[in-house]
Amino acid sequence: MRPVILSGFMGTGKSTVGPAVAAALGVPFIDTDSEIERASGSTVVDLWQKDGEARFRAREAELVDRLLSDGTPRVIAFGGGTVTIDRARRLAVDRGIVITLTAPPETVVARTRDVATRPNLAVGGDPVARARELLSQRAPAYAECHLTLSTDGLDVVAVTHEILECLRRDPLLVPLGARSYAVDVCADEPSRLTGVLQRARASSIVLVTDRNVLAARGGAIDEALRPVGAAVTRVVLEPGEVHKTVEAVGSIWDAALAAKVDRDALVLAVGGGVVGDLAGFAAACLLRGVRLIQVPTTLLSMVDSSVGGKTGCDHAAGKNLIGAFHQPVAVVADIAHLTTLDRRQLSAGLAEAVKIAVATDVSLLERLEARVADLVGADAAALMEVVRLAVRAKILVVRDDERETGSRALLNLGHTVGHAIEAHGGYDRWLHGEAVALGTVAEMRATAALGWTPPALVHRVAELQRALGLPETLDRGELEASWPFVAADKKRGGDSLRLPVVTEAGHAEVRRVSLPELKRALLAI
Repeated sequence: MRPVILSGFMGTGKSTVGPAVAAALGVPFIDTDSEIERASGSTVVDLWQKDGEARFRAREAELVDRLLSDGTPRVIAFGGGTVTIDRARRLAVDRGIVITLTAPPETVVARTRDVATRPNLAVGGDPVARARELLSQRAPAYAECHLTLSTDGLDVVAVTHEILECLRRDPLLVPLGARSYAVDVCADEPSRLTGVLQRARASSIVLVTDRNVLAARGGAIDEALRPVGAAVTRVVLEPGEVHKTVEAVGSIWDAALAAKVDRDALVLAVGGGVVGDLAGFAAACLLRGVRLIQVPTTLLSMVDSSVGGKTGCDHAAGKNLIGAFHQPVAVVADIAHLTTLDRRQLSAGLAEAVKIAVATDVSLLERLEARVADLVGADAAALMEVVRLAVRAKILVVRDDERETGSRALLNLGHTVGHAIEAHGGYDRWLHGEAVALGTVAEMRATAALGWTPPALVHRVAELQRALGLPETLDRGELEASWPFVAADKKRGGDSLRLPVVTEAGHAEVRRVSLPELKRALLAI
């Protein structure tokens, strides 16, 4: 069990809810304010007045570091401003389940018997106005949580139940301030999606899927939607990358606008990477942006494309050249959807997990190698483990570089060549994951030829991909014919492009490589 962290403004009920949750779990409860007072022998008010806010925050950070570093299961109530400390907030998100409790400013002040004992609330002559100001300032930090719960009219039993249910779900969190969202990974639980949709309280839902998904998993999706009660507009697209066009996006807009959706509507993308990208781009532009929930149904979309907010469509000049960053408000990855996939599709999805692993996470690489037989055999436990680990690895990159201005470009490993051979093949010769697998090995061989990547690591990755049923040898003629699409890659700048270079297992860096130099290295292999 991960530690449970109760966050939120003063007066939201953390010290009331915390002991109830701890008792239900049979673990200790710690209030950080009380712990600081016990350790220092002074009250929070005295410490604040004597040392100032900066020193008090430093004390909080030291305590959080200690509480979250020993692996002990416990329930911890943070002070109202603890999550404004970047290191404390990041540790909480990484190592625990963070629950933010909320209440209106008027309720907070009414629950505070003596404002003088709350030094940050006592600033100025209007406690409600001060509470409103602080809540606004801290809103992005409070939003970085696995679950937000209102305690206005506090029902401790009901709030405790919601927290325990969140612990059962054990969601992953993409921490992006106000754009933060949870990723649920589960096995045959339509109720997960139902719960996410109910919490979203959408005025209406635009369901976007494709013919294949509708035929294979339409019953499960209907089961999840039935209890929600919102009006649903269905858009059924033609499957396949060849249909990833602006015309397909237009069909989503047409259906949504014909249904007279408003800005409280949400787009529900149920499908693989193509559906997710098209629906996400449509949501980004519809009424200048409506909410999006991703429900990936392929392994590739679960481990990669559904998380991170990249959306778009293809163009005759190349793949994904039109699009936008638009984060979902939730992702629900139910591996029951994978039971409809053949071995080729499963292997294609594993290519993205290999890419993430070799570029950023050596422990994931080792797990992939250790569980090859289980993964090839579509073992549910192995697939769930890999999905969670791959999503976690991607989260660690996306949280630091949401819009790919720096380190997120590492996740493009294999995609420069992969996108080129996809486009050259008219998007029907290779599955996307297969193209990425071929591109990963081709790019690593090229950077090995340039003296940047260990040749033994190239062999290791090629062997893993072969064991997973992926292609790993690219015909030189096909690569040469695909070169014009490399030269048109969106990462290009002038006569060079930014290329992820793997320097050791689990570590890569982005280097600018001239196009002539890259072409010589690629075609020499």
